[in-house]
Amino acid sequence: MPISPRPLIVRCGAFGDVVMVTTLIRLLHARYGAPVDVVGSGAWTAPLLQNEPAMGHLQIVNSRNAPYPLCPSQWALVRWLRRRGRGPVYLCDSDEATTRLIARARLPEEDIVRRSLQDDETDGVTRLWPDRWLRMGMRNPARAYPVRTDIDPAAYRFPTLTVTDADRQDLAQWRMARRITGPCVLFQPGNKRTHKRGAVATRSHPKYWPPQAWAEVAAACWQRLPQAQVLLCGSPAERGVLEEIRLAAGNDPRMRNLADELPVPRLLALLEQAHSLVSVDTGPAHAAAALGCPLVVLFGSASPAKWRPIGPGSILVLGGENGEASRVRDIAAADVIAAWQSLPSQDQASLSIP
Repeated sequence: MPISPRPLIVRCGAFGDVVMVTTLIRLLHARYGAPVDVVGSGAWTAPLLQNEPAMGHLQIVNSRNAPYPLCPSQWALVRWLRRRGRGPVYLCDSDEATTRLIARARLPEEDIVRRSLQDDETDGVTRLWPDRWLRMGMRNPARAYPVRTDIDPAAYRFPTLTVTDADRQDLAQWRMARRITGPCVLFQPGNKRTHKRGAVATRSHPKYWPPQAWAEVAAACWQRLPQAQVLLCGSPAERGVLEEIRLAAGNDPRMRNLADELPVPRLLALLEQAHSLVSVDTGPAHAAAALGCPLVVLFGSASPAKWRPIGPGSILVLGGENGEASRVRDIAAADVIAAWQSLPSQDQASLSIP
């Protein structure tokens, strides 16, 4: 098959959005026979995608909403788009700011595939994001580019992330230094709003779950696995939220607040090897699913039919039954504990220091 010009994906998303678009990256790589260039945003995008074998060039734009004359990363994006040459463009973002930038780059309309309603829904049935991307990725731009026609999109349905041996070694050294032994059960209480606005915004958010509820789950974990380390995961901005949980658990030394210690590569290595994760509906839950980590996900007002993580491991979803009226705080700790206890092979799963 002749090698076509490199396909391009435009997807400026949050942590979980980037994880889910790996389905499209791999599908387009298979269809066009060339590395896939990506336009993205956010500090998490590069470490999530840098080890993806199907990746070509990653171009980061720091802000799409800033005025163009004041945003050098927008200038760099437009210059790069103009000089990279023609090829199929899969425009996943339809917001006005992104549309303006694409227009500035003067990309030919006949090269662009835009997300359609048929990608998202058919006969009123809402699809998960990875499934939307697969449907979009099987469409061709108006201009004919050589593609493989024997591709089965179902083979690319699960998002994937790559953990390197260097990342695993970093994790082992970090655990040794922190004296974190035994099985690791991870909690992810925060979400994008926590990261941006801290504890006050978190308590008013549909994804908020009280510290005492997290403490009850921790107690159940220790009853099943007395040597387990319960690791509170999050960004530095989420330190206060995690600390409330640690104190609610009685300042138990088996619980650690890791808000300042989990750069993305280390987090991925930890998710790959952890016993399990209990998480609100947020980006690291999608990463855990992609890496096969046993997972319990708590949903608020977001629809699990659209946002549920998928992957090769065991994934249990709670909440979301009442649509936009759903709140994570309405999920009983006993239900989360029962779900966690039903995850397969828990008592055999552990992570020991080499």
